[in-house]
Amino acid sequence: MRLFRHINEVTSSDRGSVVALGNFDGFHRGHQVVIGEAGRLAREMGVNLTVVVTEPHPISFFAPNKPPFRLTPFRERSQLLEQFGVDQLLVLPFDQDLAAMSAQDFVTDILLDGLGAYHVCVGYDYRFGKGRGGGTDVLAWMGEMEGFGLSVIRAVTVGLEGYAGEVYSSTLVRQALQAGEARKAAALLGHWWSINGRVTSGDKRGRTIGFNTANVELGESLEPKLGVYAVRVHIEGDDRILTGVANIGRRPTFDKRDVLLEVHLFDFDEDLYERHLRVELVAFLRPEQKFDGLDALKAQIARDCKVAKVVLAEPENARDRLEPPTLDRYLDLFPEPHVRAR
Repeated sequence: MRLFRHINEVTSSDRGSVVALGNFDGFHRGHQVVIGEAGRLAREMGVNLTVVVTEPHPISFFAPNKPPFRLTPFRERSQLLEQFGVDQLLVLPFDQDLAAMSAQDFVTDILLDGLGAYHVCVGYDYRFGKGRGGGTDVLAWMGEMEGFGLSVIRAVTVGLEGYAGEVYSSTLVRQALQAGEARKAAALLGHWWSINGRVTSGDKRGRTIGFNTANVELGESLEPKLGVYAVRVHIEGDDRILTGVANIGRRPTFDKRDVLLEVHLFDFDEDLYERHLRVELVAFLRPEQKFDGLDALKAQIARDCKVAKVVLAEPENARDRLEPPTLDRYLDLFPEPHVRAR
């Protein structure tokens, strides 16, 4: 996947593609339909599939003090898009200039002059431009004038118990994670949700109680329900898929207040300091709690490990129950387009 950090980096040979527009935070099943339909058209036309996103997220620009809410910060979202089969990713810096750009100028400067878009795909509720003044109506009108096609993806509704009839959204996924419903969040996403980060130096207390831990800061990632989870872990540059138990919390036993992800890997005793981990939350085991002393903590961690191993062995939690979404898989599942006439 070719990555462009600015529209000026797009060369003449990169222009002329089908373009999907959106933020795609989480890359949930609804997002996969938008990009999947763009990919369908790109293959039919024999051109590149281009996705356009912004960094930082507009909410972070307008409300910089808002608590972290991202489901997939830039690194993880880029990996998911590349894995899906996106050919080109344009990341527009969301700054004062972009925030002040009119919808018409966005179409002219970015989509036409910059990308030479043949066709554009968006969700039914897509908004863009200064004050969110542009929508599918503006895209349809300018498409007719300028000669590019438009596909508007109708709402994709959920069939899961408790959500039936609701539209797939990043908000639903956030709600599930904040309720500790990791498996339901994964079902909404169509892939396992993970926290990505580099292993940092900690108190090194875990090795003194027989449970080594790798400490990962949440960074921009959403803070899910605090507590203990059964997890799977991927180490960057390593093909192994490891399992373990993780605590996300403030470590009240030691009077800590900052939120940290601490991962204990089963049957693993290698140095992970400064390595980059992707920690998939598979199942919530229990809330975080304060213990009277180290012995009580050690006993509980041992119980958590036993429970986590059982949970991770359950068929519904198998890693391949949710294979990473790809364009090929999407087209196999949905041979007919999922669009609304413009």
